[in-house]
Amino acid sequence: MGYSSDDERQIGEAFARLMSSCAKVCKNDYDRDLIERAFFLAKEAHEGVHRRSGEPYILHPLAVARIVVDEIGLGVKSVVAALLHDVVEDTDYTVEDIESRFGPKIALMVDGLTKMSGVFKTDASEQAENFRKVLLTLSDDVRVILVKIADRLHNMRTLGSMPPHKQMKITSETIYLFAPLAYRLGLYAIKSELEDLTLKYRFPEDYKQIEAKIRETEAGRTRFIEKFNAPIIEKLRENGIDFEISGRVKSVYSIWSKMQRKHVSFDEIYDIFAIRIVFKPSPLIPEKSQCWHIYSLVTDIYKPKPDRIRDWVNIPKANGYEALHSTVMGPDGIWAEVQIRSERMEEIAERGFAAHWKYKTGALSKEEGEFDRWMKQVREALNSPTEDAVEFLDNFKLSLYTSEIVVFTPKGDSRTLPQGATALDFAYDIHSKIGNSAMGAKINHKIESIFAPVGSGDQIEIITSKNVTPKPDWLEHVITTKAKQSIVNFLKKDKLNNIANGIELFEARLKDFGVTPSARVFRKVLPAYECATKDEFYSKLGAGIVKLDDLGKVLRENSANKILKFWTLQIPNPFRFLGGEGKKDRHVLPDDPTDPEAPQFVIAPCCNPIPGDEVVGYKNPETHKVDVHKKSCNELIKLAAQHGNNLTPVAWSSHKAMSYLTVMELRGIDRIGILMELSQVITGELNTNIRELHIQSHDGIFEGRISLYVKNKTDLKMIMEKVGKIKGVEKAIRVENTKE
Repeated sequence: MGYSSDDERQIGEAFARLMSSCAKVCKNDYDRDLIERAFFLAKEAHEGVHRRSGEPYILHPLAVARIVVDEIGLGVKSVVAALLHDVVEDTDYTVEDIESRFGPKIALMVDGLTKMSGVFKTDASEQAENFRKVLLTLSDDVRVILVKIADRLHNMRTLGSMPPHKQMKITSETIYLFAPLAYRLGLYAIKSELEDLTLKYRFPEDYKQIEAKIRETEAGRTRFIEKFNAPIIEKLRENGIDFEISGRVKSVYSIWSKMQRKHVSFDEIYDIFAIRIVFKPSPLIPEKSQCWHIYSLVTDIYKPKPDRIRDWVNIPKANGYEALHSTVMGPDGIWAEVQIRSERMEEIAERGFAAHWKYKTGALSKEEGEFDRWMKQVREALNSPTEDAVEFLDNFKLSLYTSEIVVFTPKGDSRTLPQGATALDFAYDIHSKIGNSAMGAKINHKIESIFAPVGSGDQIEIITSKNVTPKPDWLEHVITTKAKQSIVNFLKKDKLNNIANGIELFEARLKDFGVTPSARVFRKVLPAYECATKDEFYSKLGAGIVKLDDLGKVLRENSANKILKFWTLQIPNPFRFLGGEGKKDRHVLPDDPTDPEAPQFVIAPCCNPIPGDEVVGYKNPETHKVDVHKKSCNELIKLAAQHGNNLTPVAWSSHKAMSYLTVMELRGIDRIGILMELSQVITGELNTNIRELHIQSHDGIFEGRISLYVKNKTDLKMIMEKVGKIKGVEKAIRVENTKE
């Protein structure tokens, strides 16, 4: 079946728009001919194929090609690769066909894109393994990933036509990998749009409310910006500076994230916009000097906040971002962020490394050097002998830093590390041998623990010893990919020995009690020592992490008590399938919990969902049970990105006799009797069982957590409202993610 007249009209208009966009990158007729040939081949290859929305499929590669040239700033070869990116995967054309028609470079890019398209269509570790293979090819040509990001952006823009379970999978992949990757490559505008679109489909109500609030407050914000900008405009003109000034609202996602992180409403967030000054640099004065000159003119008018100056002019971010940021006290006592950058810096901020190529001179610029260093780290990670592909994907995710610091070696060489890095991260950044033997550090000439956090500007020297080797707990004190991978690789070499030692130790101790290893014994032992498998238990035991001092007590424990203690992690509650058309994959809590035919579920301990929460099920391939997560759970986002096909819809049904563990965080002004009143309100008035209560007081302020059992979200809301009315309590909120 060919194209209809309406299809031909839409395709013709889309192609005309693309050619208009490509005018700026086509140097001659050969370039234009190359794009036209790619278009006609793709059009013929996808003939008769339509997207779920009903439009001809060829409109998708045309849209991706326009994003590539207009929004990322790539050239002719990338446009051709974008037009052909689905041809090899979806049609009879081969990579060899592409090479014979368009040359080896474009064929290599199309091959990389074809491999990457298959990454998110497979299962679990195979999916992660494919991603790893793709990174091996793209580490040689970063344009592959830039075209793939354009592909993902267009898919996100048209996500409304997909069913909800597909939306969940695609948005999870996007927020877990593609948005951080876009940031790491300097594509700020695309990163923000990917985040906003993810929020729009995962939490549509939140998205609509924030969008509406931004519209409602626009008039007042515009008045403030005009008032704020007026004296700056006058001052800059007086000094003969050619500039543009604007006020930009921060993205919906960044506002939502701050609301979630700080547990505040939209009205309590004051920094929802930033003032941006983009200047045309004078050829006689260095850009850096001009940035600082404009900064001094602005701070002559408005006083700066000393701890909120961000100098990414002298030391750019690792993704190439350059600008000078400062927060100043504006009119009416309102803090405002001012961003100062040149036209070159502005283009790099919007288009990332594609813009760097445009400004490249003979040698690599400092920023491209940073990027090369990052790609070198990616190659090292790809080539390391890790067995677990999912673990690799996690580690790669960690290399997509969202915030960096710059530290110095004893000789004064600078190193870029992520915010929150420790001296041990620095040691591994220098060399894995240094990290593996690190026993201490001198930070600014003062001896500190190897686990001490480091800050921007610190000078660090690592103290090593032949007697030191990595320990499993080191993994809790590092955040960089290289450090984690080096420690894991070292520990894996010892794992088999540890397991053998663990088996020997355990069997010897059981012999002392006259007990032989059995399934019944392990049902008691594994949860008691917080281990999921026998191998994990033996390994920890052999490595000395687990001690058997209380083994006798564990073996004597009544099974029922043990289950009660670990109920959120251990008790699988059965599901049954809903009957009826279209509902075969939807699980509900059972009316009869003893039904042996029902699938089993586990309430995920990372987010502890309760009836009333929006939940999603994850079919755990290890336990063969369904783990139930809150829709907003970070762990679920990770699982959906890595094992999207294992997701299953879940709904709450009868739960009259069930109670669910949840955690509430409290803060307020301390007074005599407040603890007793808390207990009385929760257990007395509301008849709710408290599992655990931790309160600590300092300087007249108390803070704490209460773990309690509730029947549903409505009960919890009532409890929080009651507790919030107790005199002295300033904050009573639910802890959304209890996984440390």
